Amino acid sequence: MAFALRPRLLLLDEPMAGLGHLESQMMIETLRAARGDAAMLLVEHDMEAVFALADRISVLVYGRVVATGSADDIRANPAVREAYLGEEDA
Repeated sequence: MAFALRPRLLLLDEPMAGLGHLESQMMIETLRAARGDAAMLLVEHDMEAVFALADRISVLVYGRVVATGSADDIRANPAVREAYLGEEDA
């Protein structure tokens, strides 16, 4: 429904919430296809989706930005790895 009026900006708050793996993959492909048509601000905990969709990522831990950068920058960041990717030592 969000695409019905052809918006220039989409604000998406956890669009993968409640979806299974197959549905999440379908949503990622749908959003990927819309990248040229609308700017998107995505709030999401599904890091696979974030890495697949985002050009620039900001990671918050307890409301504080701990890292901003590309997917590669975020994957390599020790604070992000500890908080979200399950690794204590980067």
